[in-house]
Amino acid sequence: MKKRQFTLTALCLSIAAFAMPASAQKKYDPGASDTEIKIGQTMPYSGPASAYGVIGKVQAAYFKQLNEQGGVNGRKINFITLDDGYSPPKTVEMVRRLVEQDEVLLLMGTLGTPPNSAIHKYVNAKKMPHMFLATGASKWNDPKNFPWTIGFNPNYHSEGKLYGQHILATKPNAKIAVLVQNDDYGKDYLGGFKDGLGAKAASMIVAQASYEVSDPTIDSQIVTLKGSGADTFFNITTPKFAAQAIRKIDDVGWKPTHYLNQVSASVGSVLKPAGLDKSVGLISMLYIKDGSDPKWDNDPTMKDFKALIKKYTPEVSPDDANATYAYSVAQIMVHVLKQAGDNLTRENIMKQAANIKDFQVPMVLPGVLANTTDTDFALYQTMQLVKFDGKNWVDFGKPVAVK
Repeated sequence: MKKRQFTLTALCLSIAAFAMPASAQKKYDPGASDTEIKIGQTMPYSGPASAYGVIGKVQAAYFKQLNEQGGVNGRKINFITLDDGYSPPKTVEMVRRLVEQDEVLLLMGTLGTPPNSAIHKYVNAKKMPHMFLATGASKWNDPKNFPWTIGFNPNYHSEGKLYGQHILATKPNAKIAVLVQNDDYGKDYLGGFKDGLGAKAASMIVAQASYEVSDPTIDSQIVTLKGSGADTFFNITTPKFAAQAIRKIDDVGWKPTHYLNQVSASVGSVLKPAGLDKSVGLISMLYIKDGSDPKWDNDPTMKDFKALIKKYTPEVSPDDANATYAYSVAQIMVHVLKQAGDNLTRENIMKQAANIKDFQVPMVLPGVLANTTDTDFALYQTMQLVKFDGKNWVDFGKPVAVK
């Protein structure tokens, strides 16, 4: 009997010894190894949307600091960020290089609706994780047809819808003028805005003008919109044109209730260049902490962020909302990589990105939690309405759902 017991024990130990290495086995796809995780990105460091280049600079600084602290699970981040000038053909060229030559493990934070639209089918055909895009187009939340693409920003369509609903509730007889960027980004916002106004959209929107990202100014559009007699203005623009619109509205003496989409709500890169005095009364939405707001001065994450900016990218203003945005995206990317552990395959990276549960990204507003499932890639469910008081964005009302 004792001999039989010994034999069974030895057999169990043998099985356990065989199983342990298998369970702890590391799995890698191209772009990952025992020492490195290779991440690719395109960013408009030049061209009409170059104000967003701050995002890539801050993320590069974040990963540099992270590497100095030991990396992610002992692996250093090799971050390759390339200039696409906000030109979709250039984006295609740069992404093909990242995927086929540099062999990155994943793409992170590629910026802009038109550039990402140009690579959408390609990266999904390549089964390349296309993660935390710097755009809020609703098309990024389509896990059934595009399971390798996941956005970061709240949905543009839903945000636009909320502005429409807010106007309907607070100013039901408003005469609305709209300025919109003439691409998918602008159309997504506008479609949501009209949905928010519902059946009254056709009668309430009395004027609409568009611009191209290559246009030097939008001055003539503002003059035309003012001439419509509108008393409410929805400003669907990227930072350069948002600042121009704010200035021109003041120059021509127009005093509408002014709604500004949140992607251009940066105090540092939009409102200061436009003029803080000219920006008083603007209404927008926020979901990320504002580096210019003194209420975050003692916040540990904000302190870490400002220390990083000072040390690694002193040319960047910590008041620039693009900088705190960049920090937020890098934080959630690291969260997903930590969840993935030693299984650094592209399939597992996407599996982890689709399984985020009530994660408080440290730089995101308290209570605005990130959640995803394999059937819903929309990260954020709530945003906060804010109004600019000449120095800071001030919350008003309760957080509202964006879905």
